[in-house]
Amino acid sequence: MPETILIVDDEQRIIDLARMYIKQEGYHTLSATDGQTALNLILSESPALVVLDLMLPELDGWEVCRRVRSRSDVPIIMLTARSDDIDKIVGLELGADDYLTKPFNPRELVARIKAILRRVEKRNNSNTTDAPITIGNLVIIPQSRTVKVGTRAVDLRLKEFDLLLMLAENKDVVFTRERLLDVVWGYNFAGETRTVDVHVAHLRHKLEGMIASIETVWGVGYKLTMG
Repeated sequence: MPETILIVDDEQRIIDLARMYIKQEGYHTLSATDGQTALNLILSESPALVVLDLMLPELDGWEVCRRVRSRSDVPIIMLTARSDDIDKIVGLELGADDYLTKPFNPRELVARIKAILRRVEKRNNSNTTDAPITIGNLVIIPQSRTVKVGTRAVDLRLKEFDLLLMLAENKDVVFTRERLLDVVWGYNFAGETRTVDVHVAHLRHKLEGMIASIETVWGVGYKLTMG
């Protein structure tokens, strides 16, 4: 059965455009023009991914994302009509996996959908052993996707875990933001490295008390090190 993509936007022309390109790639599509209908469809139809506009009637995109994240890990790509970083940062903090600024290239949207779904499939089909990775008081168990700092369990979202795992598996190796986008998110589009910065900030906050640290290598990127 083809995977289902839910497209949520209050402008029908945007839904129609996105649907045309997404269906060409073999996906099934559903659509909604308000937040409440979108939320109902997410809970009843369990789509593989949601393309979610921020400015919606009934419930806005931020509230839909917040409610969905309380009960589901379905990937979410947020659409914002503004280029301001604040919209993107708030969306990522609420649990969105990615974002696009309107007007967007529908081919780029499809590329991001495919990249995210590849990552989800790889995670679900992973044959990774459950051998823990231990760095100082940080313990990561890849297959069960569990993380502890000392005895404290740390709750990480999909991309937060994937980012931490990549850095931990390559301790002391410096990765550029572009490389992290390419490997963790599955794409590399110019100007989108803010996504990496926001996720690193989340990790630093959630991993408070960790002996190791995610260091910024100025002008290059990030590395996980014992210092």
